[in-house]
Parts: sequence; C-alpha cells; structure tokens
Amino acid sequence: MENSPAILFRAAIITDCDAIWKILQHAILRRKNDGSMQWQDGYPNLETVQNDIEKKIGYVLTEDEKVVAYCAILLNDEPAYQHIEGQWLTSGDFYVVHRIAVSDEVAGKGYAMKIFAAIENFALQHHIFSIKMDTNFDNAAMLHILKKYGYTYCGKVHLRKSERLGYEKLLK
Repeated sequence: MENSPAILFRAAIITDCDAIWKILQHAILRRKNDGSMQWQDGYPNLETVQNDIEKKIGYVLTEDEKVVAYCAILLNDEPAYQHIEGQWLTSGDFYVVHRIAVSDEVAGKGYAMKIFAAIENFALQHHIFSIKMDTNFDNAAMLHILKKYGYTYCGKVHLRKSERLGYEKLLK
C-alpha cells in the first residue's frame, strides 16, 4: 500500500518566501490568461509576501513539506469591509482571507478544497465562526470556488481603487 502525502497547514516562514512568490506569480499569470484584471497592477508582490510573513498572517499548505498553496488570514482587519454596498451576514469577529493561490503543479487536483478546508479548520480552532473574502467580478475561477464551498454573496466593497464582490461563510 502506497503512503499518502503528508499535508499540513501552517504559518509561513521566511524560507517559504521564494516558493510562495512563485505560486503567486503563476496565479497572476493565470488571472491574466483568464481575462481577469485581478492582480494585474503589481499587487501582490514579493514585498507583500515578506510583510505577510513578518506580520504572522501568511499561511501555507504543504504536501510532503513542499509549499503547494498560500493565503493571508487576518482577524477583523479589512477596513474596506466596513463600507459594503449590501450587508454582511454577521457583525462579529471574522477572519478575512486574502492572496489565496494554489501552485500550478497541483492546480485542478483538489488543493483549492484542501486549503479552504484548512482555513475553516483554523478559524474553528480559534473560535471564529465567520470567514469573509472578496474577489474581482471577472475572476471566474474564484467565483466558482466561493459558490462551490458555500460562501454567500453579500455585496460590493472597494479595495485598492476597484470594486470587488464580498462573500461570507458562517461556520458551524
């Protein structure tokens, strides 16, 4: 019987920086090739990743110790979410997830589901029962994932001079 890979969700460390940046660069190119304007303005960049790690908000999903996905998770820290054109499902504590990306090497193999499940488990372990995210109107891949994983569209938010679609999921 073959051993299954060891998958771990953990805080990113500075030595993960190159692997994370490579994943994000490929995700930026995927967005462009899909016709999305998201991430086509120099953000995110290597400095963004370094700041995430320094602030202890960067997280990686690893498979056999190799970084295969990345995200930033912030507690109650997205000022743009205070001014939604619509209404969030809740008004209490929440995690906001930004810069979520999966490696090209594992794209299409269920790793989006794995990192979303890891984020939800992380939130539950910290007794946070709401996850909020936003994406561009033209990021078809993320819109599909958010719908598939039970996120509810709540309205429009404005980040970095663009209108974004805000989503929230309540955890049980």
